[in-house]
Amino acid sequence: MATSISPLEVADCEVLHAIEQQAHSHPWSLPTIQSCFGGLYHNIGLYEANEIVGFAIVQQVIDEATLMDICVSPACQGKGYGKQLLKQVLEQAQHRGVKIMMLEVRASNQAAIALYLKLGFTETYRREGYYPTESGREDAIMMELTLT
Repeated sequence: MATSISPLEVADCEVLHAIEQQAHSHPWSLPTIQSCFGGLYHNIGLYEANEIVGFAIVQQVIDEATLMDICVSPACQGKGYGKQLLKQVLEQAQHRGVKIMMLEVRASNQAAIALYLKLGFTETYRREGYYPTESGREDAIMMELTLT
């Protein structure tokens, strides 16, 4: 199915929150998502049949950017949409003069880690016991990619 990627607006937050609730074990709250709009943020949505099925939230400070959240609806996972979103994030960041893209990911999220590694990210640090889980805590893996 054909997809498109477009900038997001605050009005999209309810849809983003619904996707977040379905896709993550410890999802962001609606107010947290709403707080990620404004001057420092560059947020894009991936659309399938004119419906948002994935999104990415990026915060940029001067020439450094952080991928704050990237999420694809569980019903649309496995179609390469995460990779499509991430490639668009990186391309747009380069156009905005970003020199380094950073992110953190749960150590258990092997699919995301594999995608990040495939696109050139490297692990830079581990925050032990950072994320809550159903049965305790897990590490956050900090990763970054130098953009040229």
